[in-house]
Amino acid sequence: MIHIGSIMPQALRNLFNKPATINYPRSDKDTFTDIRGKLIFDATKCVGCKLCSRDCPAKAIEIVKVADKQFKAVVSLDKCIFCGQCVLSCNKHALEITNEFELADLSRDGMKVEI
Repeated sequence: MIHIGSIMPQALRNLFNKPATINYPRSDKDTFTDIRGKLIFDATKCVGCKLCSRDCPAKAIEIVKVADKQFKAVVSLDKCIFCGQCVLSCNKHALEITNEFELADLSRDGMKVEI
């Protein structure tokens, strides 16, 4: 059994120390430059080869034909593991990774993004 007397010195030390956490949403956040975040799709460069969707280990990206020689990417952010394999596989450089990492949503419908 722990006695109050043994906890008191540690409690008093912590009372005067500054917190180890930050007030995240209301304070500035330090972001790293080389993080893997949300994808950007350039439809003008896409030729519809679907190498990105074939090489995706999570099967999170799908290329959909919109019109003749026009395509769009549908990304399931809830499946994506942000590995960047789709960007490396794209021969035409139609996909890029951004530093945007705050992608949470309250519904699963909001996690499927057409880009």
